[in-house]
Amino acid sequence: MSLEKIHTYPKSEKLKSKTTIDLMFREGKSVSKYPLRLVYAKSTFGENPEFKMGVSVSKKYFKKAVDRNYFKRVLRETYRLNKQLLRENLQEPYSFMLLYQTKDRLSYEEINQKTIALFEKFQMQMNELNAK
Repeated sequence: MSLEKIHTYPKSEKLKSKTTIDLMFREGKSVSKYPLRLVYAKSTFGENPEFKMGVSVSKKYFKKAVDRNYFKRVLRETYRLNKQLLRENLQEPYSFMLLYQTKDRLSYEEINQKTIALFEKFQMQMNELNAK
Protein backbone atom coordinates (compact mmCIF):
# COMPACT_ATOMS: atom_id res chain seq x y z
CA MET A 1 0.00 0.00 0.00
CA SER A 2 1.39 3.40 -0.92
CA LEU A 3 2.16 6.04 1.68
CA GLU A 4 -0.48 8.38 0.25
CA LYS A 5 -3.13 5.69 0.70
CA ILE A 6 -2.13 4.91 4.29
CA HIS A 7 -2.18 8.47 5.61
CA THR A 8 -5.64 9.53 4.51
CA TYR A 9 -8.99 9.96 6.19
CA PRO A 10 -11.46 9.54 3.34
CA LYS A 11 -15.16 10.19 3.67
CA SER A 12 -15.83 6.45 3.49
CA GLU A 13 -13.96 6.00 6.82
CA LYS A 14 -15.90 8.68 8.68
CA LEU A 15 -18.44 7.45 11.20
CA LYS A 16 -21.66 9.39 10.61
CA SER A 17 -24.47 6.92 11.31
CA LYS A 18 -26.39 7.86 14.46
CA THR A 19 -27.71 4.31 14.82
CA THR A 20 -24.18 2.85 14.64
CA ILE A 21 -22.93 5.39 17.19
CA ASP A 22 -25.82 4.63 19.56
CA LEU A 23 -25.24 0.88 19.19
CA MET A 24 -21.52 1.33 19.81
CA PHE A 25 -22.07 3.19 23.09
CA ARG A 26 -24.76 0.73 24.18
CA GLU A 27 -23.03 -2.56 23.33
CA GLY A 28 -19.42 -1.67 22.54
CA LYS A 29 -16.27 -1.94 24.58
CA SER A 30 -13.73 0.73 25.37
CA VAL A 31 -10.09 1.22 26.15
CA SER A 32 -8.67 4.35 27.81
CA LYS A 33 -5.36 6.13 28.03
CA TYR A 34 -5.83 9.42 29.86
CA PRO A 35 -7.21 11.74 28.51
CA LEU A 36 -8.34 9.71 25.49
CA ARG A 37 -10.91 6.95 25.26
CA LEU A 38 -11.54 4.64 22.32
CA VAL A 39 -15.00 3.08 22.14
CA TYR A 40 -15.33 0.25 19.62
CA ALA A 41 -17.77 -2.35 18.39
CA LYS A 42 -17.94 -4.85 15.55
CA SER A 43 -19.84 -3.53 12.56
CA THR A 44 -21.40 -4.68 9.33
CA PHE A 45 -20.53 -2.31 6.52
CA GLY A 46 -21.64 -2.95 2.97
CA GLU A 47 -18.77 -1.03 1.43
CA ASN A 48 -15.01 -1.60 1.37
CA PRO A 49 -13.51 0.08 4.50
CA GLU A 50 -12.76 -2.36 7.28
CA PHE A 51 -13.48 0.30 9.90
CA LYS A 52 -14.98 3.72 10.50
CA MET A 53 -13.81 6.37 12.95
CA GLY A 54 -15.52 9.28 14.63
CA VAL A 55 -14.13 11.87 17.05
CA SER A 56 -15.79 13.73 19.88
CA VAL A 57 -14.89 16.48 22.34
CA SER A 58 -17.35 17.19 25.14
CA LYS A 59 -19.12 20.53 25.49
CA LYS A 60 -18.84 19.89 29.24
CA TYR A 61 -15.09 20.58 29.09
CA PHE A 62 -14.90 23.12 26.25
CA LYS A 63 -17.81 25.54 26.13
CA LYS A 64 -16.61 27.36 23.02
CA ALA A 65 -17.09 25.60 19.70
CA VAL A 66 -13.78 26.95 18.43
CA ASP A 67 -11.96 25.06 21.20
CA ARG A 68 -13.91 21.82 20.58
CA ASN A 69 -13.24 22.07 16.85
CA TYR A 70 -9.52 22.56 17.44
CA PHE A 71 -9.25 19.37 19.52
CA LYS A 72 -11.40 17.43 17.03
CA ARG A 73 -9.02 18.51 14.25
CA VAL A 74 -6.06 17.35 16.34
CA LEU A 75 -7.73 13.99 17.08
CA ARG A 76 -8.52 13.43 13.40
CA GLU A 77 -4.94 14.26 12.45
CA THR A 78 -3.41 11.93 15.05
CA TYR A 79 -5.79 9.19 13.92
CA ARG A 80 -4.88 9.78 10.26
CA LEU A 81 -1.16 9.47 10.96
CA ASN A 82 -1.42 6.43 13.26
CA LYS A 83 -4.34 4.41 11.91
CA GLN A 84 -2.07 1.61 10.68
CA LEU A 85 -1.72 0.65 14.38
CA LEU A 86 -5.46 -0.06 14.44
CA ARG A 87 -5.47 -1.94 11.13
CA GLU A 88 -2.69 -4.38 11.95
CA ASN A 89 -4.65 -7.22 13.56
CA LEU A 90 -8.25 -6.55 12.54
CA GLN A 91 -9.95 -9.37 10.67
CA GLU A 92 -13.50 -7.98 10.94
CA PRO A 93 -15.02 -4.53 10.36
CA TYR A 94 -15.15 -2.23 13.39
CA SER A 95 -16.58 1.15 14.34
CA PHE A 96 -14.48 3.42 16.54
CA MET A 97 -15.15 6.62 18.44
CA LEU A 98 -12.18 8.59 19.75
CA LEU A 99 -13.06 10.83 22.70
CA TYR A 100 -11.09 13.63 24.34
CA GLN A 101 -12.14 13.56 28.01
CA THR A 102 -10.48 16.34 29.97
CA LYS A 103 -10.47 20.10 30.25
CA ASP A 104 -6.66 20.06 30.17
CA ARG A 105 -5.30 21.63 26.99
CA LEU A 106 -2.63 19.19 25.90
CA SER A 107 -0.27 20.02 23.05
CA TYR A 108 -0.45 18.27 19.68
CA GLU A 109 2.67 16.24 20.51
CA GLU A 110 1.20 15.04 23.83
CA ILE A 111 -2.09 14.08 22.18
CA ASN A 112 -0.22 12.25 19.41
CA GLN A 113 1.80 10.25 21.96
CA LYS A 114 -1.36 9.41 23.91
CA THR A 115 -3.11 8.33 20.69
CA ILE A 116 -0.25 5.97 19.82
CA ALA A 117 -0.32 4.53 23.36
CA LEU A 118 -4.11 4.14 23.17
CA PHE A 119 -3.97 2.33 19.80
CA GLU A 120 -1.22 0.03 21.13
CA LYS A 121 -3.33 -0.72 24.21
CA PHE A 122 -6.25 -1.55 21.90
CA GLN A 123 -4.00 -3.90 19.91
CA MET A 124 -2.96 -5.69 23.10
CA GLN A 125 -6.61 -6.08 24.09
CA MET A 126 -7.47 -7.47 20.64
CA ASN A 127 -4.53 -9.89 20.79
CA GLU A 128 -5.76 -11.18 24.15
CA LEU A 129 -9.26 -11.69 22.74
CA ASN A 130 -7.92 -13.46 19.64
CA ALA A 131 -5.77 -15.75 21.82
CA LYS A 132 -8.83 -17.01 23.70
